Amino acid sequence: MTQAPTQAPTRPATATGPAVGRPIDRVDGAVKTTGASEYTADRPYPDLAHATLVHATIARGRITAIDTAAAEAVDGVLAVITHRNAPPLKPPAARINPLDLSTIAAGTKVNYLGGDEVHWNGEPVAVVVAETPEASVEAARLVRVSYAAEPAVTDFHGAEGSAEPARGPSMLSGAGRKGDAEQALAAAPVAVDLRFTTPPHNHNAIEPHATTAVWDGDRLTVHESTQAMDFVRRHLALRFGVPVDGVRVIAPNVGGGFGGKGFIWAGTLLCALAARVAERPVRLALTREAVFRTVGGRSPTVQRVALGAERDGTLTALVHTGISQVGRVGGMPEAVGSQSRHLYAARTILVRHSTATLDVLPNTAMRAPGEAVGTFGLESGMDALAHELGMDPVELRMRNEPERDPLGGKPFTHRNLRAAYARGAQRFGWADRPPHPRSMRDGRRLLGWGVATAFHMPIQLTADVTVRLGMDGTVLVRCAFHEIGVGAATVQSQITADALGVPVEAVTVEHGDSALPVGPMAGGSGQTATVAASVLRACEDLRRSALALARRSPGSPLRGRRIDELAARDGGLFAADGSGETYAEILARAGRPSLEGRVGARTSVGRVAGQVRFLAGMVNDQRRQVRAATGAHFCEVAVDEDTGEVRVTRWVAVFDVGRVINPKTASSQLRGGIVMGIGAALSEETLVDPASGRIVNASLADYHVPVQADVPAIDVSYLDEPDPTTPLGLLGVGEVSITGVAAAVANAVHHATGVRVRDLPITPDRLLL
Repeated sequence: MTQAPTQAPTRPATATGPAVGRPIDRVDGAVKTTGASEYTADRPYPDLAHATLVHATIARGRITAIDTAAAEAVDGVLAVITHRNAPPLKPPAARINPLDLSTIAAGTKVNYLGGDEVHWNGEPVAVVVAETPEASVEAARLVRVSYAAEPAVTDFHGAEGSAEPARGPSMLSGAGRKGDAEQALAAAPVAVDLRFTTPPHNHNAIEPHATTAVWDGDRLTVHESTQAMDFVRRHLALRFGVPVDGVRVIAPNVGGGFGGKGFIWAGTLLCALAARVAERPVRLALTREAVFRTVGGRSPTVQRVALGAERDGTLTALVHTGISQVGRVGGMPEAVGSQSRHLYAARTILVRHSTATLDVLPNTAMRAPGEAVGTFGLESGMDALAHELGMDPVELRMRNEPERDPLGGKPFTHRNLRAAYARGAQRFGWADRPPHPRSMRDGRRLLGWGVATAFHMPIQLTADVTVRLGMDGTVLVRCAFHEIGVGAATVQSQITADALGVPVEAVTVEHGDSALPVGPMAGGSGQTATVAASVLRACEDLRRSALALARRSPGSPLRGRRIDELAARDGGLFAADGSGETYAEILARAGRPSLEGRVGARTSVGRVAGQVRFLAGMVNDQRRQVRAATGAHFCEVAVDEDTGEVRVTRWVAVFDVGRVINPKTASSQLRGGIVMGIGAALSEETLVDPASGRIVNASLADYHVPVQADVPAIDVSYLDEPDPTTPLGLLGVGEVSITGVAAAVANAVHHATGVRVRDLPITPDRLLL
C-alpha cells in the first residue's frame, strides 16, 4: 500500500501586525533544526529494497558483454537489470511542446537500458537491486562489462573550433545586435579585448538525489528529491505508459536543488524500473560520485569580451561572444551573454553564443545559468576598461547606466541600480579606495577592493491553488510547490494572512505533493511570485464568496455592499465606515463549515487553455518590457604575496529585488548565492580527463566547495522597492546574488596584485609569476 506523507502541514509562529515585510521565523524552523524533517531517503516502507547503479567506463561505444553471475550470487541480491533483461521504457518526448512544459524535463535523450550503446563515461549500464544497501553496492562492484569503444569527443577546449551558433529564441541563446560593434570597437579611442574561461561545475546540494518508488498495479508513487514534481509525474507517466493521474510524486522537503533537481535523470527512472522488476518498494539514493556521473552540471565556457569607449568612459562598443558545451544526447546553451543585452547603454552591441557538442553527460541549469559565469566575463571586462581609462569602476558603470533597455529601447519595469551602488559604496567605504593596484597591504598580504553588477531576469509560471477558510478562523492553503530550503511555505503564509486579514498563525500551508493542486517548478527565481499571484487571486475569490453569503443573509451589515468597498481585516470583511462581519460570523449565519477560493483548471482541456493564455501573456510581456533583479557587489580580498593564497575578507552587497516578503529568508537566500559565487571564483572546478571523458574529482573530498573558514561576514541589504508589474511588487532572490560574484573577487584580486586573472577558479598558481 502507498503511504501518505506523515509530516504535518507547517504553520507559522504567532505574530501580530501585517505579515508581509516582517522577518517571521520559518514555519519549518523547529523540525529542521531538531532533525525531525523527513527527506526522500528517510521515508520508511515495509519490505524496502535498495538499488545501486553500475556506470560505463568509456565515453562512447557499445557493450559487447555483461557478466552478472558474481553479482547475482551475492546474498540478498534480488535482480541485476541490464539492457538484456530490462522491461522497455518509452522514449522521452522528441521535441518540446509549449503547451506541456514537462516535455523539457528529460535530462538526456537516452532511453536507459534500452540498448547496448554508451553515450558518456558514467552512463548507467546496469542496476542492482538487493535486500540491503550494502549488498547492492557489493554486487554492483562485481558486474563486469566489456565494451567496443568508438572515437569520442571529450576535450572541450579541443572542440572549440567545431562550435556552431546556438539555436532557439534569444532568451536561450542570448543573441542580440545593435549597429556594427566590431567596427565601433576598431575605431574606439580606448578599448579592451579579452578572453575568459570558466570550468565545468557540479551541483553539490546537501541532500544527494534520491528516489523511493512503489508500484500498486499500474499506479506509481514516487518519493523524490525534485524541484519539479509535476514534470516528474508527467515524465514518468510517459516513460512507463501509465495515466498521469496514476502517478503521485511526494517531496515535502528537498535539501537544496540549484537546478540539478529541476530535471529527470537516470536515478529516478531506473529506481521506478527496478521497483517494477522487483515487485516491491525500491530506494535508489545516489552517492556523491553517482551524482557527478549521472546528473548534469554547468558547462565550461570560453568568452570574448571586447569593450570600446570614448576617453570620458562612454561605451561605443560592447561585444560579448561565448562558447559552451552540450552533450550529444542533450544539454542546454549556457547563454553567457544574456545579461550583456541589458546592462550597459553602449552605442553598438554584439552578443552571440555557440555550442560545441561532446560525448559527455549533458549539462543542465545551475543557479543563474548563463549569467553566473557570463557576468564574470562582462564585469571583469568593465573593470579592465576602467583601469585603462584611469576611471573609478563604479563611475564607469554609472556613466553607462541605461534609461531604457539597450537593445530595442523597451522600458524597464523597475530598475534602481544607481541607488544600489550608492548605498553599497557608502556601506563599504568605497570612497577610500586608492586607484592603483598594490596600494594596500596588511603585513605580507596584499589587499584589494573590487566591484561588480548583479543581474538576473526571473520567470513567472502558473500555479493552481486552493485557499480554504474554516468557521474557526483557520486558513488552509494547498499547492504542490516545493520547499527546497528557502522558506517557501513561510512567505506564502505571510501573503495569505495579509490578503485575508487573519493572523499569520491562523494559516497552514500544504505543499510538496503532486496530489495537491498543480504548482510550478522551483526554478528561474520564479516560484514565490508565481504561487503568490495565484494565492492572491484565490483569496480574492474567497472574499467574494464570503460577501455573496453575507449579502444573502438577513441582518448582515454587509447586505448591499460591493467587494471594492471592503477590506479584509481582523478575520473578516469590513467597510470603511467600520461595519462588517467576521468570517466566522458569515459562515455561521449561512450554516457553512468552510468556504474555499480556487485558482486553476479542473480539467485537462482547461489546463491546456490556461497554458495557451499563459504563453500568450508571457510573449506579450517580453515584447513590451524588461523585468530584472539587479544588485551591486563590493568585495575585499587579501592575497598572500608569497603563496598566492586568496582570502575573501569582507563583502557588502545591495540588491534591487522588488518587495521583500520576509527579510530573514530573503537575506539567507542572497547570502547563499554569494557563498556559491565565492566557490566558483576560488575553488570549484569539475576536472574531466580529456582523453577518457571521465570526471576525476567526483567527490566532496576533491571538488572544493566553500566551507565556513572560506566565507567572511556578508553584509546584505536591499532597496525593498516594489516592481509595479508583479504580484505584491516582488521579483525573485534565488539567483541574482550569485551573478557578478566571481567578477567582484577577480577585480579585487587585480586591485591587490595587478594580475588580471581571466580563467576561473583563481587558484594560487595563477598568481605566482
